Formats: sequence, structure tokens, C-alpha cells
Amino acid sequence: MAERMIVVGGDAAGMATAAQARRRRDRRDLEIVAFERGHFTSYSACGIPYWISGLVSDREQLVARDPATHRKQFDIDVRIRHEVTAIDLDRREVLARDLDGGGEVRERFDTLMYAAGAVPIKPDWAQTDMAGVFGVQTLDDGSALRQWLDAEPRPRRAVVAGGGYIGVEMAEALVLRGLSVTLLERNEQPMSTVDPDMARLVTEAMRGVGVDIRTGVRVTGLSERDGRVHGVETNSGHIPADLVVLGLGVRPNTALAEAAGLPLGPAGGIRVDRRMRVTGVPGVWAAGDCVETLHRVSGMPVHVPLGTHANKQGRVAGINIGGGYATFAGVIGTAVTKVCDLEVGRTGLRERDALAAGFEFVSVIAESTNRAGYYPGARPMTVKLIAERPSGRLLGAQIVGWSEAAKRIDTLAVALWNEMTVDDMTALDLGYAPPYAPVWDPVLVAARKTMAALGR
Repeated sequence: MAERMIVVGGDAAGMATAAQARRRRDRRDLEIVAFERGHFTSYSACGIPYWISGLVSDREQLVARDPATHRKQFDIDVRIRHEVTAIDLDRREVLARDLDGGGEVRERFDTLMYAAGAVPIKPDWAQTDMAGVFGVQTLDDGSALRQWLDAEPRPRRAVVAGGGYIGVEMAEALVLRGLSVTLLERNEQPMSTVDPDMARLVTEAMRGVGVDIRTGVRVTGLSERDGRVHGVETNSGHIPADLVVLGLGVRPNTALAEAAGLPLGPAGGIRVDRRMRVTGVPGVWAAGDCVETLHRVSGMPVHVPLGTHANKQGRVAGINIGGGYATFAGVIGTAVTKVCDLEVGRTGLRERDALAAGFEFVSVIAESTNRAGYYPGARPMTVKLIAERPSGRLLGAQIVGWSEAAKRIDTLAVALWNEMTVDDMTALDLGYAPPYAPVWDPVLVAARKTMAALGR
């Protein structure tokens, strides 16, 4: 009898695992069944705001491999609209509910891949079935929001609750759709993934395109009229709204795993080793937004929900399940986004992360331009570096600027990954031409300024 693998979750991590395992083992040796509660597999959740805005014209452009492709190319039994409701580790079985046809199915497994992703954070006031209130965690969520935007009567006023990546990206998307948008953030600045001094630049840019950003505001409830959302109640008053988008962040989707007895770590995700095996549970693997992993700079376990990590972790798990050997080396928290025309990048530790990890450090902000100052289109770029004192080792970096800004964070991410010092960085042989950079690239300017702050 062939070994049987059950995959819980049909997006990046789960299907990357399944595809990689299949490449190494045929059906006679390994049978693969994948359960996905939504309608789609292997899609780009990060692309949803750009489809909502109209920059991406067709929803199917966000789907890398649909269920039919997985079945045909990889011989994977993909069962969409099936939600796994229980995992029995003793009997080596999962119980799944057919969300469309009704009824339940029970399937045995020899190997289990848990890739259930993350779920949106929903405070009590957001626990509602009120029409016009949307999350944007899945492509099904995005489809429901797009239908609401296209239906009559069309919404005119939107409130986005939360100023993280999804919040600011959705605020931009709705502005491009012609809505009046208010973004509410309970902290001093949106974009808490960067330090407040850098987030302030994002706030200014968003206000410049018409987003009404209100910081220090706490949502307390929603008001309703004729079954539809009519407004948002806050500690500073009522805000009218025909549409509310939740962007309050996510947490690992571990309820099912915890009920089954899988171990959780201090960051709230499932504990796995470098090969993506669940710690202490033979034959069970996990990957993606439901797991925690090692931060290579702080040395601490973290939960960083990104599609890049999910795909890499799924590939590692699939290689190992397929009989090979691979490890996942950890993360440094590199991420980029676009807010209107402003580009934002970050990697490594923020100031508060460095403090929490016990580092002594200096932080320096350097102003430069994306191109030679005399070249048409030169725009400001702000680079922030955080370096350990006295070694000069790079601990973190952030960039905010216009064109050519965001991808410069990759240079800093490579330096960080390889534990370079700012002294090492000043000697980097980076490309130069007036259309692309000044003679001294902004990264090198920031490194030199950080060296000076270290007294060198």
C-alpha cells in the first residue's frame, strides 16, 4: 500500500510541499490528498489589493496553479471547499466537512502536512455578519469585497481599520477606486513594521493622496442601517462608512493543531525544526504562516507571515518528505511595499526589537536621492541603519523613498544575512550610472554615516 500524505491548506506552503514531494515520489509510492476550505489553490494573497484597485484586471492572474492543474500535473487529489475540523494523531486520521455538498469525510494518513496559514485578528466589535464589513485574508475574501464594490448602490465612504501592510495597501486601492477613505490606527503612526520616524514619511505620503489618517484612535463598535454597515464608532466619535475593511493583522491559525496536541512556541506558531518537522510528533510537518521560525539576528523565535517564507518552507518540507534533505535557515524579516508612489522596505530589527534582544546600538538616518541629483526624475530617499555598538555589525535597515527605493533593501538584506559590519558595507562594489544611482549610492552614504556615529 502506498504511503498517504494529507495536506491541510491549499495555498503556498501546502501545495509547494505536495508538488515537491510528488516530483520525488510517484503515486505508487506516495498518495497525496489536499484539503482547502476556499475555492482557490496556490494564489497570491499579496496581489489582492492590486486586483481590488483595478491595476490587475483579472482575478485569475493571481492564481499560480488551480486545482485542475495540481490534479493533472502532480497527481494530487485536491478537494476544495473541504474544511478539516479535527486531527486524530492516535488513529492517524483527519475529519473534514464538505462545505458545499454537506456531510463529512474521514481520511487516514501516514504523513501530515499542516499548512493552515494565518487568520485575521478580530476583536469583539469585528465579530459580525453585518453586510459591508470585509477582511482580505484570502482570495475568497477579495472576491466578496470586489462584488460589494461593483454592486449597487456602490459605496462612497470607506473606513480601513488598521495601518499595517494590508491596511495601507487597501486604503490606496480604495482611493484608486474613487472612494473617500479614512484609515484608523490606534498607535502613533501606521506601518508599525518600521520605526515611527520612518512611518511618519508614509503617513505624509498617504495624506498627500487624500487618505484621512487618524492615529491614536480605537474602534469600539459598528453601526448598522437596513442590515448594512453605516459607520464606525470610536473613542473619538462616529465615522460614517458604507464599507469597512479590517486590516488589524493576523495570528497563526493553530486552533486545530493545538486541539490535536501539536506544540506551540512563544511566538504563537507551531514549533518546527529546521527540516519543518513538528517538534516531537513523528510524521507530522508544518509550514507557512501557521509556524514560528528563528530570527537570524535576534536569535529569537518569531512569527513572520509572508508568502516568500511559506513557499520556501513548503519546498524544504516537500524535499524531506520526498526522501531528500533540506533545511530552512530562518528569517530576517525582509519586506517591501508600495504606498501610493512611495516605496517602503525593511529588514532585520527595528529599534524596539534591538532593545528587546539586548543589543547596544546606534541608529542613523541618511538622506540621499535615487539617482544622480542632476538627472531628470531624481527624488529623495531616506535610509535608516541600526548597527551594534561597538562591533558595527548591521542589525536592521529601513528605506522610504520613491522609484528605485524598495529593492535597495535587498542589498542591505544580503549584508545582514551574512553578518556584515557597516565598515564592510562601505567597500561594497555597487552599480553606478546617473539614471540609477548617485556616485555614492544611498546604501553607502548611510553606511558611512553610521560609521561616523560609531566613532570611526
